[in-house]
Amino acid sequence: MTTQNDTVNTAMQTDSIVLGMGCFWGAEKRMSEVAGVVDVESGYAGGDFKKVGYYDVLGHEKALQAGKASERNHAEVIKVTFNPSLVNLQTILIKFWENHNPTQGDRQGNDVGTNYRSAIYYHNEDQKAVAIQTRDTYQQALTQAGYPKITTEIAELRNYNSAEEYHQDYLKKNPNGYCGLGGTGVAYPGSESAKGPTHPVLKASDLNSERQLIVFEAEECEFCKLFKREVLASWQSEVPIVTTLNTNPPEGWKLQKTLFATPTIVLFENGQETSRFTGYNGDKPRFWKWLGFQLLTPEQQRIAFEQGTEYAFTGSHLDEKRPGTFVDPITGAPLFRSDTKFESGTGWPSFFNPVEGAITEHEDRSHGMLRIEVRSASSGIHLGHVFNDGPPPTYKRYCINGNVLKFVADEDREQ
Repeated sequence: MTTQNDTVNTAMQTDSIVLGMGCFWGAEKRMSEVAGVVDVESGYAGGDFKKVGYYDVLGHEKALQAGKASERNHAEVIKVTFNPSLVNLQTILIKFWENHNPTQGDRQGNDVGTNYRSAIYYHNEDQKAVAIQTRDTYQQALTQAGYPKITTEIAELRNYNSAEEYHQDYLKKNPNGYCGLGGTGVAYPGSESAKGPTHPVLKASDLNSERQLIVFEAEECEFCKLFKREVLASWQSEVPIVTTLNTNPPEGWKLQKTLFATPTIVLFENGQETSRFTGYNGDKPRFWKWLGFQLLTPEQQRIAFEQGTEYAFTGSHLDEKRPGTFVDPITGAPLFRSDTKFESGTGWPSFFNPVEGAITEHEDRSHGMLRIEVRSASSGIHLGHVFNDGPPPTYKRYCINGNVLKFVADEDREQ
């Protein structure tokens, strides 16, 4: 249960409306931010059963999908209590329309089922009239933007049940690494959103048509800011990346499915989405592993993520002697300078010193041996092992799989 002000006067005159916007976790957070809203409670409503809980709703949905039930299921909803002297119902419903996609039928983003339907459950005829009027007005804006017909159920409230306590303030209790996307991006006519600055669609001509990463963000998304600080601020990967607050892909490019949360990082190849990463909560290795599986060959993946080893004298860069830097093939972060490379005769590229802070070392007891594994500090991928039989001044031999190194010549950097 989300409350804007814990010291609200109990004598205050309030009103309430019950809204379905898909998963109630994000809906609760979104609507609690509206000025004049004094309480938002997660719950279930609109179904044929008097009393239900979370698993009742999920179980009944499975039965419906299997053709083993016919009773109408409840929708996940939020009960929005507001002070009419501070905010009117029209404003509440404008935020409702703008903060989810009301054209998707029995789904919202990746959540599919009648329990995720868009809905407005009113308790008097005045509320019904405002619901219909705002729906018709918003439909005009959606139609102009190319969206289909609104599917929102508008009906009298029945069989409302409060959700379990662990569902109340869920995103505050359990930050899951992404923020709910703010709907279609289409502003309600005449609203503050419509008066504010619009976020332009990215131009395809400004991007790399062959391979391009796009980060779809939302305003006031703390996880988006975290991704910028921890990943984008030091971006060195060869794959270009851009950010946007517009939920649409560049003109002529295609998403595989609707975006439902931010940050969502989408990899486009030749204007088509090939993969996406939804959610970020500070787990950089998870992000880099996702990107690695898009960029690396199966053999590189085996080495990088399964601690594999290439056969001696078969890997890349064994004879590379040009001035330059060997970098992580995913992040582009420097690992070894070529002037620390030496001929070890082992069949693998060998170095006596890494770039400062570029690697991490880990005890490895596999294959009945005790060795020190070397990983890239930036992506966490397996590189090889380090031994104490190298040349001075370090007397170390960093024995590295050449297939998980990328070489960048100094002359190429200067161009």
